[in-house]
Amino acid sequence: MTVKFLIPDYVQKVARMLIKEGFKCYLVGGALRDVVLDIEPDDYDLATDAKPEQMLDIFPKSVATGMKFGMVSAIVPDEKGENHEVQVTTFRSEEDYVDGRWPTKVTFINDLDKDLGRRDFTFNAMALDLSSANLDSGNIEKDWEIYDPFEGMKDLNLKVVRAVGTPLERFKEDGLRAFKACRMASQLQFDIEEDTFKAITQAIPVAAQVSIERVRDEFVKMLMHSPKPSIGIDLMRRTGLLELFLPELLEGYGVEQKKFHADDVYHHLLYTCDVAPDNIKLAALFHDIGKPRKDMGNGHFYGHDTEGEKMTVEIMTRLRFSKAETLRVARLVRNHMFYFPYEAESMTEEEIKALREKEWSDSAVRRFIARVGEENLEDLFALRIADATANPMTAFKPKEITELQKRISEVRTKDMALKVTDLKINGHDLMEAGITHGPEVGRVLEELLEKVIDDPMLNTKETLLELAKKMAQ
Repeated sequence: MTVKFLIPDYVQKVARMLIKEGFKCYLVGGALRDVVLDIEPDDYDLATDAKPEQMLDIFPKSVATGMKFGMVSAIVPDEKGENHEVQVTTFRSEEDYVDGRWPTKVTFINDLDKDLGRRDFTFNAMALDLSSANLDSGNIEKDWEIYDPFEGMKDLNLKVVRAVGTPLERFKEDGLRAFKACRMASQLQFDIEEDTFKAITQAIPVAAQVSIERVRDEFVKMLMHSPKPSIGIDLMRRTGLLELFLPELLEGYGVEQKKFHADDVYHHLLYTCDVAPDNIKLAALFHDIGKPRKDMGNGHFYGHDTEGEKMTVEIMTRLRFSKAETLRVARLVRNHMFYFPYEAESMTEEEIKALREKEWSDSAVRRFIARVGEENLEDLFALRIADATANPMTAFKPKEITELQKRISEVRTKDMALKVTDLKINGHDLMEAGITHGPEVGRVLEELLEKVIDDPMLNTKETLLELAKKMAQ
């Protein structure tokens, strides 16, 4: 099939260098799939019959990223002088996979069909021959003839993810491919072909051997690059993959919350994740994850926010997320249930009077900011909006957020301390005052912060030292 598209000049430059030395060169993999779908690729992969050591000689600036697997990263400048990395891989066959991931026997070959036949999905097993193309006409669109021995173009048109050759063999070779199939279906909004789907369910023991870091990375890619991550997450549930790394999410399947929600806990979490901005997708997916363990049986889930915080820390620690990201997401989950009372136009005088009794004082606002973290406020508001957007039965009104933002702005104009480092005193000052025990210094500083949040006027060095000495006694 002929397709018209542009190949960047720096990719053509790598191809020209290989062809000049008498080697074949093909554009392959995800980059070719993306350009066929009119998606701009993030990177470009080339395949060649040149051996790794030959490529190191051809490319003066290159990195041997995987010599055992024939991978070399060529670093070349574009027409503006900016360097780009292009991965070039020798045609190869693979055998005897171990640990559900790695082949123990890799053989470099000259057969393009065998090289394409070892790949995962049909639309990733196409090739574009650059050896016979005119690469001297620069960075312009051209008509390209695509080599497609496994009918990847047909599957792109059918919108299906289909494994190359025998599906079960492909998934037994590499356990990560099962996760990738769900991610690709979610990202492209495709279905998984019937035999391919069945093979994933049969290859669960192999998928279970994949390192948790690789599974996490594939899962995060799916969340960040899918129009609707719920498609991929539910495919993982149906195939059995989700239970391998995120069984807590399954606890919400079928747990009804009819009193205030249209969906069960599991589906509400998925739909909230769908509508949430990328930077809070994990918080959206976990915000109600504690509900099944706090189900009162009457439509209430008291304490699910605290339970959800605990579970989020356990999940993200297990998936090897950074400590900072784990604490950030857990804090959003813990605080997503906030309610800010505000005066609505339709309120009666009695309702307004009752509202006045619930109004947040300045200290309450400061405590809210300190609890959430000033840097997390906008993310928390976005989570609250996503939570409501995903629930047709919500009573939430966006004005609650705008009114709270106004109230926070009012309090921010005043002098306030929100963390220990905002105090007009530090640990060194306390030690000079005679409080020398390390844990005691930390305890006193935390207590001083609590007092200053209630009354900012206390935040002077003299007053704090006086209070600290009384606390120490």
